[in-house]
Amino acid sequence: MRIGILSRWNATCGVSVHAESIGHELINMGHNVVVFAPTLESANRDWHHIKIDTMDEDFVVRCFDEADDEGKGGRICIDRILSYDLDVLLVEAYHRIPLRDLEDLLRKVSPKAKTVAVIHDGVKKWVEPFARMPFDAIVVFDERYINELLYDIPGGNKRKIHIIPYPCVEVKVDRKLRPEFAKDGKILFFSFGRQPVREYLDYVYVLRKLRYHYDIVYWIIRADRRMPELEDTWLIQWVRRPPLDELYRYLAGADVHLLPKGKTKNVVISSTCFQCLGAPCPMVVPDTRHFELLPVDEEGVGPVVKYKDREDLLAKVMRLIEDEEYRRKVVERAQEYVKSHSARVVASKFLELFDEI
Repeated sequence: MRIGILSRWNATCGVSVHAESIGHELINMGHNVVVFAPTLESANRDWHHIKIDTMDEDFVVRCFDEADDEGKGGRICIDRILSYDLDVLLVEAYHRIPLRDLEDLLRKVSPKAKTVAVIHDGVKKWVEPFARMPFDAIVVFDERYINELLYDIPGGNKRKIHIIPYPCVEVKVDRKLRPEFAKDGKILFFSFGRQPVREYLDYVYVLRKLRYHYDIVYWIIRADRRMPELEDTWLIQWVRRPPLDELYRYLAGADVHLLPKGKTKNVVISSTCFQCLGAPCPMVVPDTRHFELLPVDEEGVGPVVKYKDREDLLAKVMRLIEDEEYRRKVVERAQEYVKSHSARVVASKFLELFDEI
C-alpha cells in the first residue's frame, strides 16, 4: 500500500512523534510510505516545533509552508503530493496546516486515495475546520475529543469518527548512559524537553528537601535554552536535542524520570509520556489532563506515578528511592501498558481502518 503522511517530522512535538511512530511501523510492515513535511523555515516559527539533531530520511519531502496561529498564510505544494499516486493520505491535523490548500488537496486526491485525519489539537476552534472537511475518516485518541470538541459537528461527519489510541514506543536500549557527575552512588533524577520554568518547580522544591537526606543530582536536557532561575550545583542543565535512541540510554541510566506538565482545561495528552513509558525507569507525573486516562490505583500508581501536590510528590519520590518493590511495580505496569498500546498495535488499527473505509 502506498501511504502518504502529511505531518511534522523529526521535531520535538506530539504531532511529529505520532507520525514517526506510525510511519516507521508501517514501513516495517512492508508498506511504501512517503512523508510530506513542512519547510523548517515555516515550522520553526512555532514555539512547539524544534527539529531534533538528525537528518531527514530519504522518504521525507518538505513541501508545504505552515500557516500562523491565526490560520493565515502558508501553502501546500499540491502537485508534488499528487505525483505520488497514493492509496491513502493520512493527515496529522494540527492548526498550522493551511486549511484552504488542504481542502483543495482532499478534493483532488479523492476518490482514488482514501483520506484520514488524526486530530491533535485540544481546542474546539482549531478542531472544527478539520471535522467539517471531506475526510473519509477522522481519528481521535480517546472519547474526550468527541465529548468536548466534536459533539456538535454534522451527523454525517460524526459517523466517520474512530478512536485509535496514541501509540507507545517499545524501547530497546543497547546500553545505559550515566554521566560522570551522576556516579559515586548518587541518585539521578532526569527530565528532558522545554517546558516553562514553572512546570519544573514542584520537582526542584521536593528535591531540595530530599538533598538533606540523599545524595541527589537532577539532570535536565533542554531543547532551546538553560533556565538561569534554577541554577544550582546539584542541578545540571544541558542544551541539546538528542535523538530518541540516545535519550533512551539516558533514561535507562537514570533512577527516576520526572515529567513536567502544567494544568490546562484543554483536551491534551503527553507525547513525551508515550515516548518514554517503555524505558526501564519509573516515571513521575503531575495529576493533570495530560495523564488523566492512564489507569492508577488508590495510591496513584499505574504505568506512571501521579502526584496531587508537593507533599504527595515528596512521599512518592521517597518511596521510589527506598522501596525497590514499589519501583519494580511501576516499571512492570508501564511495560504492560506499552505492550497493549505499542506503535505496532496502533499501526495495525490504522491499517484495519484503511481497509474498512
